[in-house]
Amino acid sequence: MKKIDAREMDCPQPVIETKNALQKNSDLTVLVDNQVAADNIAKLAKKLGCKVSRVEDGSDYKLILKKVLEENKEESTSEVEKVYFIKSDKLGTGSEELGEVLIKGFVNTLLEVEPLPAKIIFINSGVKLATLNYEIKRNLHKLEEEGVDILSCGTCLEYYELKDKLEVGRISNMYDIVDILNHADVVVV
Repeated sequence: MKKIDAREMDCPQPVIETKNALQKNSDLTVLVDNQVAADNIAKLAKKLGCKVSRVEDGSDYKLILKKVLEENKEESTSEVEKVYFIKSDKLGTGSEELGEVLIKGFVNTLLEVEPLPAKIIFINSGVKLATLNYEIKRNLHKLEEEGVDILSCGTCLEYYELKDKLEVGRISNMYDIVDILNHADVVVV
């Protein structure tokens, strides 16, 4: 069984190392030193058809991955998902006050368009919209109820010390974000 020690690696390196190792190995043990990395690796492994066992040892996590299915191949469709990539808590450059008004209007308007986006991804100060802004969080909850997948960058949430304030959507990682963007029709905001 191959073993990867991904402790002290920055996101998304533990996920990348795991993905590369799973291409050549059906059994794998991965060591990480934080829960976010453990969760991200577990999500990737399940997506790739692995059974995942997790053992906590103090601040370290040991994940044992065993392939049980062929790699999940998404069926290709003629329609590409629309993904909104929001990288700031303001829209546009210039007046910050105007930028705050515009981003509220933008997210509110997403509820009115057809079709709805498949995903909305928040990075950098954009994660503040899913954590600190009541009006925007309310609209994001409505979008989530309609099936829109809301993702916030885990590294960004940690940087702004907002991880425990995320009330809508889910924490993601750079590997997952890049993979989504690579397969979608992306609107950068």
